[in-house]
Amino acid sequence: MSIQKILVANRSEIAIRVFRAANELGIKTVAVFAQEDKLALHRFKADEAYLIGEGLGPVEAYLQVEDYIRIAREAGADAIHPGDGLVSESPEFVDACEEAGIIFIGPRAETMRSLGNKVAARKMAIANDVPVVPATDPLPDDLEECAAMAAKIGYPLMLKASWGGGGRGMRRILSEQDLRLELHEAKREAKAAFGKDEMYLERLVERARHVEVQLLGDDHGNLVHLFERDCSVQRRNQKVVERAPAPYLSEKVRTELTQAALRLGRAANYRCAGTVEFLMDADSDEFFFIEVNPRVQVEHTVTEEVTGIDIVKAQIHALEGAVIGTPESGVPLQKDIQLNGHALQCRVTTEDPEQNFIPDYGRITAYRGATGFGVRLDGGTAYSGAVITRFYDPLLEKVTTWAPNPAEAIARMDRALREFRIRGVSTNLAFLENIIGHEKFRNNTYTTRFIDNTPSLFDMPKRRDRATKLLTYIGDVSINGHPDVVDRARPSNDSPKPIVPVFPPLSIIEGTRQVLEREGPKGLSKWMLAQKQVLFTDTTMRDGHQSLLATRMRTHDIAAIAEAYSRGMPNLFSLECWGGRDL
Repeated sequence: MSIQKILVANRSEIAIRVFRAANELGIKTVAVFAQEDKLALHRFKADEAYLIGEGLGPVEAYLQVEDYIRIAREAGADAIHPGDGLVSESPEFVDACEEAGIIFIGPRAETMRSLGNKVAARKMAIANDVPVVPATDPLPDDLEECAAMAAKIGYPLMLKASWGGGGRGMRRILSEQDLRLELHEAKREAKAAFGKDEMYLERLVERARHVEVQLLGDDHGNLVHLFERDCSVQRRNQKVVERAPAPYLSEKVRTELTQAALRLGRAANYRCAGTVEFLMDADSDEFFFIEVNPRVQVEHTVTEEVTGIDIVKAQIHALEGAVIGTPESGVPLQKDIQLNGHALQCRVTTEDPEQNFIPDYGRITAYRGATGFGVRLDGGTAYSGAVITRFYDPLLEKVTTWAPNPAEAIARMDRALREFRIRGVSTNLAFLENIIGHEKFRNNTYTTRFIDNTPSLFDMPKRRDRATKLLTYIGDVSINGHPDVVDRARPSNDSPKPIVPVFPPLSIIEGTRQVLEREGPKGLSKWMLAQKQVLFTDTTMRDGHQSLLATRMRTHDIAAIAEAYSRGMPNLFSLECWGGRDL
């Protein structure tokens, strides 16, 4: 079975990522866009694009399962890729695709129901000997019951949404008072992000690392892992920098971790791409299952770089019926999947670290990305002239670097971040430079609290932005004129042109220039001391013209009167015709 046309039920960077993979496979592509997203780049990267969710709002428009099915039928798409986020973890979406006879490029609906719900996934993990963090069942509506459940496990706790990911709805709960303050807001946030507000509590590991294992499965019962990623550098439970492989793992722990992920995936009869996430105690190296994200992850790029496997293409091939281990699948057998080098990814956003990471929006007036060996860019709407709206995630680019070892990958990322020039909106570029340049990041002693506990990361030099300031000034003066001549009358176009005086030929007179060339500076000094007359320097062409015309005299104009000057005043000591303190 060969897929002919894919609709991507998502937007921005991940939509473009899928379009590119499909294009390389010769598959036609269909984009969707909300009214507020009409200028987004993903709309123009597909073969076709359709408006979705008209009048429903910027985010709600992308949550319309019925619209996706309708547009897929109208466009003749035989498959839908959900990307990441939005409806990518909705089993109801999978059901709707199956009913419409459309291939859903992702896990089965029953897999999503068993693993996409964190509480159900936790029960499956326990049944398959995968370590878990002590946690509650789904929280009831009664706040007193919630408080009793929390007390049974003991504080500190982490409040989490049962559905979805990306840190939405997550809160650190250090006391019963925190629980009472945060629960309602967290449920509201989860409802807005995932359409469901079911929450639960789990024990908080204070010095934790966040490690996740990438899985790929086919429709024939085969499942492999592509090793692990480190996602410990987070802010408000949102990943900021990701690495592959995790540089602090021993081979023993790596094997235990990946085998635990495979046990869970096999129990769920997992198909396509998915990620099993673990929390690791930095002091003991114990790891605990957190959740399964039944979709491709934002940070999948680092795994692709170190394994050489195109995860998005592998998803497509899996749903076309390819068997892992065959060339058609693009995925080798487990024994043939090897790690090669080290990769890290930084998320460049419009969040302003100096303003509590409030996302900026506006028009990008200038944009220059990073390039070069070992640098990969996965961007959304990031180009000169792009309009960044306040409606969506502030991600501009995902920058991924690869190198044979971690130190070189970090150095390459540092170079790439410094190579960026993004003007018109605020970015977190300087903040990212501080993260990857910090000693704790380089020696692998950071935890998930790294950003929260390291205030020096916010010591960022003020960007001078000299080029933009100069161009703005030149443009302003070119169009509006210099402020010193505002409202002045322009010189008449009928003004007579200056006439250069004509002098009769003179015999050649030796001047100070000839003395300087012949005798050098010391010889000229002796010559000056020997003179009885006063020596004159003419400054008309500087004080008279430069000061009045603000150094706008052209070399062409000065050269034109040079002969008249030399004939009219041959006995001058010197002539100051340019320069002064301004040069």
